[in-house]
Amino acid sequence: MTHTTKTELPRHALLHRYVQKGDFLDCYKCPTALPVDTAAARAMAFPFWASWLLRLRNALMAPLGLTAAIPDGDKIGPFPIDQRNQNEIILGFDDTHLNFRISILTTGSEAYCATWVHRNNRLGHIYLAAIMPFHILIIRNAVGQIWRPDWKRS
Repeated sequence: MTHTTKTELPRHALLHRYVQKGDFLDCYKCPTALPVDTAAARAMAFPFWASWLLRLRNALMAPLGLTAAIPDGDKIGPFPIDQRNQNEIILGFDDTHLNFRISILTTGSEAYCATWVHRNNRLGHIYLAAIMPFHILIIRNAVGQIWRPDWKRS
């Protein structure tokens, strides 16, 4: 039985302010009463295999001029905090090929993890298509980490 479900991002989410026609937006949810900071910390505590994929991405994409360095500032996991309120934290940044944000939103009974991507050019379209299978594995794992009652940071 899975506790991670693909769903729509609630309409009140801050992340909707970014979305333009043609952008990519997906969302997964799980049951939890965790506060947003705890849910975000769990979601962004990537397992070894996901961290390894991010490092591989950086090594492969650097020759194409894509950002490997994450901007300075407050971060949760590998990503900088873009904005937040009491129930939602938005992580991410803009790059030459695409802009992305990850939203962790909690309601008191559920947590939502959504990814928004605006492709800036042809390379952004190619890149998103190439990483999509990995994105799905990573995001489903991230939401599963929010749900897990036996979670321990590894």
